[in-house]
Amino acid sequence: MAFNWKTFQTRTLTAIVFAAVMLTGLLWNQWSFLVLFSIIHFGCWWEYFKLIEKIYKIKIDTVIKWLFVICGYTLMIILFLKYTTYNFWIGKGGLQLNLKWTFWGGLLFLLFVFLFQNKTIPEKAKWMCLAGLAYISLSWGLMLHLAPFGETVDFHIHDTKFVAPGTSIPVLIIASIWINDTMAYIVGSLIGKTPLSKVSPRKTWEGTIGGIILSVLVVGVVIFFVFDSWTVSIVVMILTLIASIAGTFGDLLER
Repeated sequence: MAFNWKTFQTRTLTAIVFAAVMLTGLLWNQWSFLVLFSIIHFGCWWEYFKLIEKIYKIKIDTVIKWLFVICGYTLMIILFLKYTTYNFWIGKGGLQLNLKWTFWGGLLFLLFVFLFQNKTIPEKAKWMCLAGLAYISLSWGLMLHLAPFGETVDFHIHDTKFVAPGTSIPVLIIASIWINDTMAYIVGSLIGKTPLSKVSPRKTWEGTIGGIILSVLVVGVVIFFVFDSWTVSIVVMILTLIASIAGTFGDLLER
């Protein structure tokens, strides 16, 4: 795949705007973080439904779509409010119920009833819809779960304590995937020859490996200058390696 300067310029400008929006949402405050992830969550679900309808040549009822979205969003909010509990007791010293999980369980039951009584949707399509709860809602919920807002993340390496903002891990994961995608495109455009997969013929092994290596090196060098510690840098480079590999093959899974 030959390097296309105009395509690169378009991708770069788009990435800069996208990065600005994402970083604003990630770093401004807790509520901008939640609003950003909420918008992405809803958009992901609607694209996911379009893919299922296209693959199975069906039309999913709007009520079922909204039940999925609300059920998934509730799961994401539960994970977001990880430090908040809403419990009540039934009887004296009896059953203790967590209202958050009880509410989500009720929604999930309602979803099953609506989904499986619909005979126009093939069984495989129904299970694909349910898989979206893990693929979309659980994934974004766990990302929110990684960020203790208003707090710092303390980690110890040997006898040294390092302190970082609470949103450091989500920002690191997203930045690693961005850098990997950009570097993979550049390397693949310049020297890519061997297709990575039939489902995505424009991806090459050269671009994939080059993107992963360069993203790890770039993040490692930046972290070294921030913390002045190769130990911290190596730990973060390992996390970047995992995020880059997972991001690449996650893209192939979607296709």
